[in-house]
Amino acid sequence: MVYKNIIFEKKGKVAKIILNRPEKLNALSPDLLEELEKAIEEVKADKEVRVLIITGSGKAFSAGADVGAMVEATPLQAKESSLRGHKIFKALEGLDIPVIAAINGYALGGGCELALACDIRIASEKAWLGQPEINLGIIPGWGGCIRLPRQVGVAKSMEIILTGDRISAQEALQIGLVNRVVPDDKLEATVNEIAEKLASKPPIAVKLAKSVIRKGLECDLEAGISLENSAFSLCFATKDQKEGMKAFLEKRQPQFKGE
Repeated sequence: MVYKNIIFEKKGKVAKIILNRPEKLNALSPDLLEELEKAIEEVKADKEVRVLIITGSGKAFSAGADVGAMVEATPLQAKESSLRGHKIFKALEGLDIPVIAAINGYALGGGCELALACDIRIASEKAWLGQPEINLGIIPGWGGCIRLPRQVGVAKSMEIILTGDRISAQEALQIGLVNRVVPDDKLEATVNEIAEKLASKPPIAVKLAKSVIRKGLECDLEAGISLENSAFSLCFATKDQKEGMKAFLEKRQPQFKGE
């Protein structure tokens, strides 16, 4: 597919989606969302890809939804837009592979919600994050009210969502919203290094670990332990488990093939 609003790249086992509307701070227009959905489907279908990076071009990761396209929306249209975003972000979150958000600048509103749907968030020291929807007379509609409290807790989520204030990358790090903050000129190299490390891990075990962590958030402790037990035992049906343990005993680097 030819993309106009994103750039899709693949290098070895790592794929990258670059939101590419810099003149609009990579606002998530309907056209961009459609392309994002197609790119996610392309990644899902490509069994060679083991890690996905999402970032933005210019000075923003994404400044959120395209407000100009929303101002005259009816409640029904707003509901449809919300469901559309939920579907795409859920597909992203549901990928078997790790997804890294390389937050290169503003990640506001829908942009912050997009980052929240990723597994790991690495931020430039110049990044600003927030859910400013309240200042427009609305609330987050693409998962912010749900994913943010699960990430940083209820109290801080209330403050961020109800005030609409932006927070710096350093504050985002302190509250657990991002995993790491790095100098702006080191962001790409740092994210690439993390991606390559993740790509070297056993794909089946990575898939199982990610699934158990995600599903474990939605169930009680006993059910979560049962999920983990089942996934743990499944690992022992893989060639990667044998390779990993033999490599450990033989004091060499394992070569995982996803089998």
